[in-house]
Amino acid sequence: MTEASVLFLRACLALLAMPIYLLSFLGIWEPFCRKIFFPYFLEKFSAVHERKTKKQKQELFRNLPDFTSPSGELKLLEIGTGCGANFQFYPPGCKVTCTDINPNFQRGLSRSMSKNQHVHYEHFLVAAGEDLHQVPSGSVDAVICTLVLCSVHSVNGTLKEVLRVLRPGGAFYFLEHVAADHSSWKYFWQQICYPTWKLVFDGCCLTREIWKNLEQANFSELKLQHISVALPWTPIQPHIIGYAVK
Repeated sequence: MTEASVLFLRACLALLAMPIYLLSFLGIWEPFCRKIFFPYFLEKFSAVHERKTKKQKQELFRNLPDFTSPSGELKLLEIGTGCGANFQFYPPGCKVTCTDINPNFQRGLSRSMSKNQHVHYEHFLVAAGEDLHQVPSGSVDAVICTLVLCSVHSVNGTLKEVLRVLRPGGAFYFLEHVAADHSSWKYFWQQICYPTWKLVFDGCCLTREIWKNLEQANFSELKLQHISVALPWTPIQPHIIGYAVK
């Protein structure tokens, strides 16, 4: 009964989004989404999400200076930088390398960089989280990844690259929306929205249990907490937040 309800309601939602499905069929939606719609949407959404999670992010990144290398430098790598919503939380003087598979965030990214001049910006690399070959192994003190693992092609492949580029004792910081409890109405609605949401929002997957990938990765220490972010009328309220040490 539940599976039939999910399929029926998925079809209803697809009908409502039929113009987008048609544009996708014609090969128009994906380039438009990546170049225009998603960069615009992400900048607006990031502002809302930042207000809802500011205290949690301040607490999350509070111990970043603890991972400063013996040389006295703190080198950060951010996967899926987007519009640079995390820059404000980074400690003064740290060196940041930004990466994103989508190079179309320049406008929002430039605004964020100009507002956060306490950070030294070293490079911007167009790269997927699963392929960071431009970053040398063991070369960074911390990797940051927020609202990105939902849309990478391979969570395990991305975590493997994170472990490669981190120096021994370095840390991986994360804040990600995840699947709700399977017995909840939230998960029921995540299942319904899944195909259309993924199409509209550039590959974002609603039902990933990312905490399991983190638990199975070869980190020496994992600090992970399940939280709910107040984003009413959206299927992305369940989140995980924390950090893992190589």
